[in-house]
Amino acid sequence: MNHADLLGLIEDAITERRGNWADLGAGEGAFTRALADLLGPSAHIIAVDRDAGALRRGLAGTAIDTKVADFTRPLDLSNLDGIVMANSLHFVRDKGSVLESVRKMLRPGGKLIVVEYGTDRGNPWVPHPFTFERWQQMAAQAGFEKTRLLRTIPSRHLGSMYSAVSVSPAGSNQ
Repeated sequence: MNHADLLGLIEDAITERRGNWADLGAGEGAFTRALADLLGPSAHIIAVDRDAGALRRGLAGTAIDTKVADFTRPLDLSNLDGIVMANSLHFVRDKGSVLESVRKMLRPGGKLIVVEYGTDRGNPWVPHPFTFERWQQMAAQAGFEKTRLLRTIPSRHLGSMYSAVSVSPAGSNQ
């Protein structure tokens, strides 16, 4: 995917050019840079990944903060306007506790943008993907609301990819 593809997958969920955001499972920061372009220079973004080398390679020289950490463990992030999880949740078998933790990192009305392969059947490289229909169920079970499909694109790997946004409801972060 090129930068325009990355922008296209998440742009419909970005309604303001500012805010405090995180990219969980950022890797080398391809989606982090797309998010930065969409949010503008007044936004604060933190890219989180357990691979320090990937963060360094991808985001050195940018204004994006990085944090070397595993997003499946407590991160000490709170009151975020939004979180991007692009191609990261498919590495987690039990998503429920992670999604609850992610919801608590968001302010009421905060957005979770997910980018995922459009299948429920994994492989050694993408072990636990999930369709949009399954995402709707998981998001609701984790306390998110207003889940909607943003975009679907073809993929050489596993057929297709989609992006979706879900919202943390008012009063949900207690």
